[in-house]
Amino acid sequence: MAFDPSNFVVSEPKSIPVLLLLDVSGSMSGDKIDKLNTSVRLMIDTFKKAETNETFIKLAIITFGARVDVHTQLQEVSKIENFTDLSANGATPLGVALKMSKAMIEDKEIFKGRDYRPAVVLVSDGEPNDEWESPLRDFVSNGRTAKCDRLAIAIGDDADLNVLSEFIEGTNNEVLKADDAKDIVNQFKKITMSVTMRMKSVDKNQTINITKSLDTDNNIDFNNW
Repeated sequence: MAFDPSNFVVSEPKSIPVLLLLDVSGSMSGDKIDKLNTSVRLMIDTFKKAETNETFIKLAIITFGARVDVHTQLQEVSKIENFTDLSANGATPLGVALKMSKAMIEDKEIFKGRDYRPAVVLVSDGEPNDEWESPLRDFVSNGRTAKCDRLAIAIGDDADLNVLSEFIEGTNNEVLKADDAKDIVNQFKKITMSVTMRMKSVDKNQTINITKSLDTDNNIDFNNW
């Protein structure tokens, strides 16, 4: 048999995919959107430092406001060099955002089957203004999205806790509450650490109970944020 170098391929490391589903409606303007931008930047920096030769983190960002957009295509965090600041305007089309997110996760060319369990983070400060009930039920009950580690951050008193609670139904997570803009950064720290702790686990599909594990773990240092 002739020697064929193409038969000797090094497998790429497995990844933990993370999808941020971010509310950028008009009510997020001002200090809220500023803190959200800061939080995402710090998350990316922390993810980069946590990567190893065996496992890396992929990140995608979908925003919903005046439009529903793929702000950042799923890619290795090490390749995200310039994060474009989010801007706030429009309403809260959560239903469309959930449909787009589900379509992305169900696509095995994007979210590859060989990778670890994805983490999906929903962040919102208001009530959806479109038809969201059916897309949300479909997201949490059917297909690959039902198996994701789903997390949620509620910003302010106007956030719809019923919607966010339904989003994390079936997980071990609780809705994280950011009572004001400064708390956004604090809650993002917990989300970030829940993913980086999985990097150190033997079973990287094992999810982390944020409220029980992170709030009581004295080894978690947030001072570098």
